[in-house]
Amino acid sequence: MSKAGSETLLCDRLWTNARLATMAPGAPYGAVEDGVIAARDGRILYAGPRDEAPAFQAAITIDCAGRWITPGLIDCHTHLVYGGDRAHEFELRLQGATYEEIARAGGGILSTVTATRNASEDALFASADRRLAALMAEGVTTVEIKSGYGLEQQAELKQLRVARRIGRERPVTVRTTFLGAHAVPPEYKGRSGDYAALVAGPMLEAVAAEGLADAVDAFCEGIAFSTEETKGVFDAAKAKGLAVKLHAEQLSNLGGAKLAAEMGALSADHLEYLDETGVIAMAKAGTVAVVLPGAFYFLRETQKPPIELMRKHGVTIALATDANPGSSPLTSPLLVMNMACTLFRLTPEEALAGVTRNAAKALGLQDEIGTIEAGKRCDLAIWDIERPAELAYRIGFNPLHARIWNGQ
Repeated sequence: MSKAGSETLLCDRLWTNARLATMAPGAPYGAVEDGVIAARDGRILYAGPRDEAPAFQAAITIDCAGRWITPGLIDCHTHLVYGGDRAHEFELRLQGATYEEIARAGGGILSTVTATRNASEDALFASADRRLAALMAEGVTTVEIKSGYGLEQQAELKQLRVARRIGRERPVTVRTTFLGAHAVPPEYKGRSGDYAALVAGPMLEAVAAEGLADAVDAFCEGIAFSTEETKGVFDAAKAKGLAVKLHAEQLSNLGGAKLAAEMGALSADHLEYLDETGVIAMAKAGTVAVVLPGAFYFLRETQKPPIELMRKHGVTIALATDANPGSSPLTSPLLVMNMACTLFRLTPEEALAGVTRNAAKALGLQDEIGTIEAGKRCDLAIWDIERPAELAYRIGFNPLHARIWNGQ
């Protein structure tokens, strides 16, 4: 494995006889055909060709039998913590009921708000834990979890506390996002500005005081919040030292993505109605485009995000499940990869980058995770596949052999 006379290095674990899709820039997939990974204290010491590796003395050596290893998958946009479900509304829509009719009958997002407000923290944890288990079973090692189904201070805090608890009690890295400006609650009907001011003021103050959020998000859309209202929320978030992200251009083009870029947002997400002006702004700012094919599919949309424009201007493209009860009840990152290829025409390599390297950037974690490189956290997924494209190719098949989080 090493040159004669070289020093022997100690490591906790050594994976040998592996093919690596490091996802580091360069060769397709950052591929290494005969690869070795060594880890100590949860960090990668070496990842690369076997014949260039130093000598290692490992506490545990794992023969991968030629399997492929990728970075652990990253789901960078979810709403995992919520009460109830919306399966009945799914039935009603298929029978011809409109969204407006369902909403007037107390359904839609407000039904989830009611269920979430009424649920205990333990109940919310238990239901979110089941959804998380599905993600982890497909190789997810990092997940972002948004609030946004409380729409009042105590319920929003409750959601974020549950998300933090998941990160403490489960072998997964959790990034939390305060999405108080997700929708206008019924008690503020017709007063979106007043509610946005509440989010930017007392609600954000309480979230920050408890250290419950890593970022702040908003839904900039005609049915939610204007660019001016969104900017007020973002100004308050940045004053607290919190990163910002944005649901933008999903149903129409309000210029939300351009605003997000101008404010240095980590990401703008959905983006079906994004125009070239917004694409150029995102490229200049380094704001990641997070596309969500699950919501596009479930809502039977026809307007696709402008993938070719994003490629043309060099915008980083990430993928996520958008796991939520109303528009994307999806907990399969592998299916998201397939959808991104079949619906949006991403390549399999772009899809895998979208749930590894680029998803890490969408969370501001690109220096920690997302590629298999020395110095980064040892978060890995080991697969029984013949080539990396198989991860996006199959439907309803999970080839995960092992999931490694923090080297374990």
